[in-house]
Amino acid sequence: MIFETTNPATGSRIATYEPDDDTEVEDALADATATFESWQDRPIEVRQELAADLGEVLRARTDRYANLMAEEMGKPVDQGVGEVEKCAWLCDHYAEHAAEYLQDERIGTEPDAETYVAYEPLGPVLAVMPWNYPFWQVLRFAVPALTAGNTAVLKHSPTVFGCGEALEELVVEAGYPAGAFHSLQVETERVEDIIADDRIRAVTLTGSTRAGRAVAETAGRHIKKTVLELGGSDPFVVLDDANLDAAVETAVTARTQNSGQSCIAAKRLFVHTAVYDEFLDRFVEQLSGLTVGDPTEPETDVGPQAREDLQQQLHEQVQASVEAGATLVCGGHPLDSEGFYYPPTVLTDVPESCPARSEELFGPVATVVEIDDESEAVALANDTDYGLSASVWTADRERGRTVAEQIDSGAAFVNEMSKSDPRLPFGGIKNSGYGAELSHHGIKEFTNAKTYWIH
Repeated sequence: MIFETTNPATGSRIATYEPDDDTEVEDALADATATFESWQDRPIEVRQELAADLGEVLRARTDRYANLMAEEMGKPVDQGVGEVEKCAWLCDHYAEHAAEYLQDERIGTEPDAETYVAYEPLGPVLAVMPWNYPFWQVLRFAVPALTAGNTAVLKHSPTVFGCGEALEELVVEAGYPAGAFHSLQVETERVEDIIADDRIRAVTLTGSTRAGRAVAETAGRHIKKTVLELGGSDPFVVLDDANLDAAVETAVTARTQNSGQSCIAAKRLFVHTAVYDEFLDRFVEQLSGLTVGDPTEPETDVGPQAREDLQQQLHEQVQASVEAGATLVCGGHPLDSEGFYYPPTVLTDVPESCPARSEELFGPVATVVEIDDESEAVALANDTDYGLSASVWTADRERGRTVAEQIDSGAAFVNEMSKSDPRLPFGGIKNSGYGAELSHHGIKEFTNAKTYWIH
């Protein structure tokens, strides 16, 4: 098959790509393996310096990469700038802290023995990555993995093959060995054979729960470690004493960032009955005031959905929810314009069994549910197969902590938007996946915690 990238703002073709043949895949795996043999022995200080250099190259190309993302998957260009800047921050973080994170852990046992744990790299790691954050998702895996001494093989989404090529060029430009990072352009059905290859030592995937199950099943058969960051249907709880100015403003951003195409977006809003009407009115007013349009224009808040099929799927979920009894407050119909635009949409009175409650809505569609108290908020927040993150809003920090502690999720934020941060581990539970990215937890995921006893 021939891969084709499409500009979602216009529907026009950008480029076509021939898939890598078996020889090209073999060469990439062989190169990654051969490079690992010398790369793992490079001093950690050298690998940290390269991480810092990578950050500088990113900063020098911020506008170029932001416009590439806007063209390939419709990210508003200002948000693309933010994504590149965040990637550079990630590089800075590991350039400063990787040696600290990976230092040997001394453990006392017997007086005449030297016993410690060393964190040693595994080898080539395969990353299967999505289109929605085409630089951040890749680099938040690759930077710590490379700095730990591994090599990386990327299978990027065909939606953003241009970004995949740019990432490969970026790593080489920063000074890494050419074989340290390869971007493969292959069909999804060929991933199973790549995972099974003895040279691939571990796998990470960011994507759907369905894709995660497939990757985990294959990796499990071959006894290979996996880290999975999957879907989310994050709760956003607003209690009766919340600062509504901050809660509304954050909810708008949390639901519409990246045009709503984010696993960690606030998708289910649970609002206390005492402030429900006011919150809903202000939330809808601010959502409706967002600028939906050309992602290359700086005033744009919400760009197109990344592909036509994704726009259609989102609309079908909204329609099915309305037919099941949900109330459509605003939005709810694809825009009658060139490109794959879907406006910010709000649903209320949402029945439990309809798609808006039981499925992930990967676009700018929010459900707003009225609650009577914290216990109901917690019960509804946990009434999902997902468990990525949660956000709780209240003037009482301890009250917020108590609610957050009862929500089943990989992270919980009180009076803050759910987000990833290089300084903190990121990951989910339940159908949102397992394993950690970022911080010292993430850099150790693809290492062997090797015990030494020297007598």
